[in-house]
Amino acid sequence: NYHKLDCKTLETLIYTYLGDWIGLQERAVNDGIDGAQLRLAAAQDLKRRLELILEGEKPYDIFVRWKSLEQQSIGWNPDLNDGVRLNIRPFVTAEVLRHNKKPKLNIHWNKDRGKDVGSAPWYRLGMEYGGNEGDRINEHHLSLEEKREGVGS
Repeated sequence: NYHKLDCKTLETLIYTYLGDWIGLQERAVNDGIDGAQLRLAAAQDLKRRLELILEGEKPYDIFVRWKSLEQQSIGWNPDLNDGVRLNIRPFVTAEVLRHNKKPKLNIHWNKDRGKDVGSAPWYRLGMEYGGNEGDRINEHHLSLEEKREGVGS
């Protein structure tokens, strides 16, 4: 159901489903039920991590190297056409997936093979990472401020 995980669905997951679970665990803590404090702490930590993804501040942002600054998504607003590898990255970074446990997902964020064309929006980015012009850098993050300035210009 990856294709259904848009901003509204993530908000529903965080504030409805997880919010209900947190409320249930808070009541269990008050009732003195064994293990409730541990489950409550884990749920609150998961909520915090999911909120980081929802907000989209670096390093929990989605960076798409073939899109200009103006086209980069702000917050959790994935474009399914960008592919799973790019859109799953905030979840891997926040370590909220079961696959963040051993064995880890076999996804690399290094530069991709080949070279970008000179007209590519991030053509010179490779030089910032000790590479060459045209390197297809994926290990780049943009702050919300940078993205908002890009949209405003």
